[in-house]
Amino acid sequence: MQTPSPDLQAIPPDVFCLADYERHASHNMPAGAWAYLQGGAADEHTLQANARAWQAISLVPRVLRRTAGGHTRTELFGRTMAHPLMLAPIAYQLLAHPEGEIGSALAAAAQEAGYVLSTQSSTALEDIADATALDHLRGPLWMQLYLQPDREFTRLLIKRAEAAGYEALVLTVDAPTSGVRDRERRAGFRLPEGVSAVNLRGMSTPPSPTLSPEQSALFDGLLHHAPTWDDIAWLKQVTRLPILLKGVLHPDDARLAVQAGVQGIIVSNHGGRTLDTAITTARALPRVVDAVGSDVPVLVDGGIRRGTDVLKALALGARAVLIGRPAVHALATAGALGVAHAIRLLRDELEAAMALTGCATLADIGPALLADD
Repeated sequence: MQTPSPDLQAIPPDVFCLADYERHASHNMPAGAWAYLQGGAADEHTLQANARAWQAISLVPRVLRRTAGGHTRTELFGRTMAHPLMLAPIAYQLLAHPEGEIGSALAAAAQEAGYVLSTQSSTALEDIADATALDHLRGPLWMQLYLQPDREFTRLLIKRAEAAGYEALVLTVDAPTSGVRDRERRAGFRLPEGVSAVNLRGMSTPPSPTLSPEQSALFDGLLHHAPTWDDIAWLKQVTRLPILLKGVLHPDDARLAVQAGVQGIIVSNHGGRTLDTAITTARALPRVVDAVGSDVPVLVDGGIRRGTDVLKALALGARAVLIGRPAVHALATAGALGVAHAIRLLRDELEAAMALTGCATLADIGPALLADD
């Protein structure tokens, strides 16, 4: 694996927004790692449409409103957060920089942002918790979870997260199989030596079934282990932590999640990495919010690149947003310092957008700020 040179620890002088970090990261990362972390499914229509959907929403600002003394504070699961920004779960961050997930988590803590660790982290979940434990101003620390075929291993993984101090579980539900990732396959990507899903070490793998020629390896094999709504009931029995479902796009699924006792929903299309041409998160968000009402917090990710995007997401009913690829771009460019800078850039842009639309607090942000077109 290519190791970034020491001068990549400094923030380049020409970085003024998240897009600038993407440009630098594309040159700093090996081609295979870039294809894996940056690529999407199939023709990448959803990947590209996510950002365009936020851009297409027009703001209708208010003027001459008192905004002095405003703030970006919000509350989520009993925690007061300095702002509604969180880092989304991204696997194998050692591909981007030697600091990997530790760097991202420390950056999030320094900027009071929430952090969601991937099940497929290349750093142990305990090490992440230990690295941020003494920062009392840090945002929430959550653990993303894929339900594994080995349910006992999954239960023990959850207990490890609870013992380490994680505050919620984020169950990803939109990837019963991997998407058709052509860019990744063309690059011939393989995990390099020294990068692996360390939290899954020791897990037993079910034997592959013997299939007849007319059977499908997917439908008659892999999908027998895919989670269903019954597994939500099982999960609620084995953990005391709040459970959020990540990957909900359909309002009917949002209603089923609430009926199942899920405490939060993350509107996500997996960054366009699973089902290509899936609805954008900007379009799906208000439908999900309407389906669940105000009692269940709804978060969103996918294509958010500007503070105005964050404001639009909040106006559509999101309680917080998660940032994925931009954080990896910043990590690949300047390590933890870059990630912290990227979060600060987005927060500063959100504050500017609030001031320019006449919003002193997040409570002032609502659908009336959005054009009907």
